[in-house]
Amino acid sequence: MFVYFFTASLLSAILAAISFWLPLISPDTEKLSPYECGFDPLGSARLPYSMRFFLVAILFLLFDLEIALLLPTPWALQLQDPSMAVIWAITIIILLIFGFTYEWIQGGLEWAE
Repeated sequence: MFVYFFTASLLSAILAAISFWLPLISPDTEKLSPYECGFDPLGSARLPYSMRFFLVAILFLLFDLEIALLLPTPWALQLQDPSMAVIWAITIIILLIFGFTYEWIQGGLEWAE
C-alpha cells in the first residue's frame, strides 16, 4: 500500500511541476491577456457586443446542459422498468438534434459570412 501512495504522490508532484513549467516556455500577448471573451479588453467599452459570440456561448451552455440531463440514464437503465428513462433520454436527444439542425440551417454556427 505504501508503494501505491508513494507512486501516486510522486506522479502528482511531477505533473504539478510540469504544469507550472510548461506555460512559461512561450508567453505571448494572447496568453498574457486577462480576458478571453471574444473582444479586445483595451478597446472602447461602447462597442456593440458580438451576437455570434453570444449565440455560440448559449449553444455551448445548452449542449452542456444536455450532458447533465442525460447523466442519470445509465443508472436508470438498471431499474426494473427502464422504459420511461429511455423515452425521456430519446426525447431530449431528438429535441437537441432538431435545435442543432435549425441553428445550422439558419447559419448561426458560421463565423464567416
